[in-house]
Amino acid sequence: MLLVELHDLEKSYGSVPALRKLTLGIPKGALFGLLGPNGSGKSTTLRILCTLLEPDSGTVTVAGENALTNPRSIRNKIGYVAQEVAIDKILTGRELLQLHGDLYHLRRDYRDRRIQEMVDRLDMTTWIDRRSGSYSGGMKRRLDLACGLLHEPELLVLDEPTVGLDIESRSKVWSLLRELHNEGTTILLSSHYLEEIDALSDQMAIIDSGEVIANGSPSELKEELGNNRVTLKVQEFSNQVEGEKVRELIQGLKGLNDVVINRAQGFSLNFFADDSETLSILRSHLIEAGYGIFLLSESRPSLDDVYLKATGKTLMDAELEVSSKRDFKKEAKQSMR
Repeated sequence: MLLVELHDLEKSYGSVPALRKLTLGIPKGALFGLLGPNGSGKSTTLRILCTLLEPDSGTVTVAGENALTNPRSIRNKIGYVAQEVAIDKILTGRELLQLHGDLYHLRRDYRDRRIQEMVDRLDMTTWIDRRSGSYSGGMKRRLDLACGLLHEPELLVLDEPTVGLDIESRSKVWSLLRELHNEGTTILLSSHYLEEIDALSDQMAIIDSGEVIANGSPSELKEELGNNRVTLKVQEFSNQVEGEKVRELIQGLKGLNDVVINRAQGFSLNFFADDSETLSILRSHLIEAGYGIFLLSESRPSLDDVYLKATGKTLMDAELEVSSKRDFKKEAKQSMR
């Protein structure tokens, strides 16, 4: 049974498309991971689902209700933890939770009981009555998460919940999400951390340029690739041009598939090989061409390989592309002043 159904969502910011007929279903009780690089449309999708943003077209259904025509009812079913933490620095953590409970019109006795439950579960006892302006990033994130859970929502929506957190706070968030999942809460978690989605989610989708490009369980998506992933570096391999020469040299070899350059790993080559005989032929081919092998390693497929298969680039390279575009736009604006 699907708790959430997104169908043919489209959204543009000016002339820039953010979502392109995005369709997605989230089963009731799932811990659903939404993986993609920054700028892929994850936050836009979550904001539309949480009735904070209207799509240009498409439909959104939560627990059988139309979220676009019944936003007030939907908000009572959803707990939303945004990417940016917004906390009043003057109030204490407990006062902020009380305010949040009042906004949801919770009975005072129920509100105070839920606050204490959240304080205990997120290990906030020693600092919850301090002014929140003194909190660390990890403390603020835990308080923000407590606010999202206070009214016991059917669906918890988390947008990049562990970005910038220390190891202890990240571990605390992961533990709580596993507990909530085991208790039956449906969780939608967006992240660009491969290991986070792989470790936590039982169902997931990969989104790129506003479209869903893969959907299933992490294990299913990796198993569909079948063959081992191979990483190759040669001794002369130090830039994009040299990498392209080696890629052109080997991409026609029988048994090698999806040969791409991975800039994030020092312009190494990533591809899939059918078997060890294929790698033996590869070694001979490189030696005959005058290239010495610096690194040749095999590993089982990962979620990054799923992304690589679908887009022709790794998730890290996609992040680098987004970062480069932002830097270029920033420099262009500065040059126009």
